[in-house]
Amino acid sequence: MLTLPNEIATACAPLFEAIPLDQAMRALQGSAPKQTELVQALLRDPALANRPELATGLWLYVDDLGRSHTISQGIETPTGSYWHGIMHRREGDFSNSHYWIRRAAGHPLWQARPELDPEGLIDLVAAARDRDDPALIARQREEWQALFTWCAVNL
Repeated sequence: MLTLPNEIATACAPLFEAIPLDQAMRALQGSAPKQTELVQALLRDPALANRPELATGLWLYVDDLGRSHTISQGIETPTGSYWHGIMHRREGDFSNSHYWIRRAAGHPLWQARPELDPEGLIDLVAAARDRDDPALIARQREEWQALFTWCAVNL
């Protein structure tokens, strides 16, 4: 369950009703975007507008890796690098994912949640070789939830 500030929770509610967290990001790699029109509409809400860290996360949530990539590569902070690294992991570009995750080194979320271990998750997904391991999908969702919540609360 996401614990978001009220205005962000309200703005995102239609998406989270359409695609509950336990149904989002069903694949470790690849992209089959869904609900893109809904995300476009949500991003016009004042609670989400001009919040690129939330926008890139929402695009990942609906598996639109291209739009997530476009936004994350323009966020020149450890948070932007973290989202960028996740996106490259999801597209199966593991060396590039490691590069961006290393650029996010010292992210405050990792200090609070060291078990997220994004470098280790990249290696586990790479080793899974196109198998959508349910345990890894659960970790992917947990990581997304933690970073999206962190961005909503801290940025």
